[in-house]
Amino acid sequence: MVKRRLLLLLLILSLICVGALAQSSEDSANLPDYFRMDLLGGEYQGWNNCAPATLTNALAHFGYSDDQYRAAKWLKPNNEDKNVSAWQMAEFVNKQIPELPVYALVRDGGTLELLKTLMVNDFPVVIEFGFEPPGYTWMGHYLLLAGYNEPLEIFYTMDSFKGPDTRYSYDEIEKYWQHFNYKYIVLYTVNRQEELMALLGEDADEWQNQINALELARAEAIADQEDPHAWFNMGSSFVALGMYDAAAQAYDKAISLGLPWRMFWYQFGAWEAYYHTGRYDDMIRIARQNQNDGGGHYVEETYYYLGMAREGRGEIQKALENYDVTLSFNPNFSPAREAKERLLAGLG
Repeated sequence: MVKRRLLLLLLILSLICVGALAQSSEDSANLPDYFRMDLLGGEYQGWNNCAPATLTNALAHFGYSDDQYRAAKWLKPNNEDKNVSAWQMAEFVNKQIPELPVYALVRDGGTLELLKTLMVNDFPVVIEFGFEPPGYTWMGHYLLLAGYNEPLEIFYTMDSFKGPDTRYSYDEIEKYWQHFNYKYIVLYTVNRQEELMALLGEDADEWQNQINALELARAEAIADQEDPHAWFNMGSSFVALGMYDAAAQAYDKAISLGLPWRMFWYQFGAWEAYYHTGRYDDMIRIARQNQNDGGGHYVEETYYYLGMAREGRGEIQKALENYDVTLSFNPNFSPAREAKERLLAGLG
């Protein structure tokens, strides 16, 4: 049965547009060997404040003068919150700072050349990647890029945990960026939107971007079939494309190969895949794992997806209770609010 399911997944994968790996960023030969961005903030993060601090340091490029706690107040009202997702960061930029004509977009499947291209063209870019600082096991982290040195093959960064001018090798970035499907957040002013979209090329379109990211993950899985992150990333892109059966199979494979124990603090596509394929018990299993692992109970998505599983099983009152817990933890978490309103409307 397992072999049959994997063959089905590989068949689906083979139908994806094969040419999608072509990237829109400029060839490295057209970029300078050395570049540094200016006007970035240098604020260290407070407790659990990686996302608000990193975003604040990026917004400083546009004259934003508030500290990280303005963003934190909206992004993570509970300061124990272990995760802020990239879509939430973009929502803060797009809806919560009306005094600046600055916007943000999120894409997957980025490349080193694209990161360099964005910086050279004066677009601040934040990446989400795996992080293993001394004394800590694997966790998720946001990193604001500040420049690069091609001969040395390093990126200069504003790391809110380690401080300004923290350097990472190209190899380090590629290794740990893969853990989050090469996700990146770009900030831009409204008058430069068309210019940014031209630089992104095919990846300007969100649907095509996920096809491209899927093809990248597929190539990595073919190169190393024991790479859990490649399979996990395929699952994430399948979810974004609405291909939930294939996503569930990819996630099953990734989990069987072994993932960092904090993985489900930060990425939630497996819950989506299992919900849409009726695997509510698997959703509850992951939620229980989060609740019992020493920190995942401080992730509002744990309770949101537990509510979705309860809803799927027809346990409406328990689902409403889970959505209420989610919103008590973070009143700005719109998926839980929308789910609660939908359920209440159905009961009315």
